[in-house]
Amino acid sequence: QVKLVESGRGLVQPGGSLRLSCQMSGFDFDDYSIAWFRQAPGKEREDVSCISKSDGTAHYKDSVKGRFTISRDNAKSTVYLQMNSLNADDTAVYFCAVADGLGYYCLGYERHYNYWGQGTQVTVSS
Repeated sequence: QVKLVESGRGLVQPGGSLRLSCQMSGFDFDDYSIAWFRQAPGKEREDVSCISKSDGTAHYKDSVKGRFTISRDNAKSTVYLQMNSLNADDTAVYFCAVADGLGYYCLGYERHYNYWGQGTQVTVSS
């Protein structure tokens, strides 16, 4: 059974940092592209960053480039999202998801993501 569990929710001040984790189980880690999505109040869900299945390349949405870093620990079957220089626009529920049908490109393909976590809240506020 595929299972994805996010953790790391929190309230952080503008300019602060937070690290999210996504613990995965029930599937072969190497066979899936892995992504972080987020959904802000009143907005559609959007992808933020992903790691491609084909070669492990990290991809980022323009608005988070240089601030967010996605990484994976294969031994722990865990993917992380390190978020720095947070601002109010980053406030959202963050989800991790995996897709087995994507190759090098893994951003902009939300409908291809097969399995999702339950989400974790990130609030950036002073």
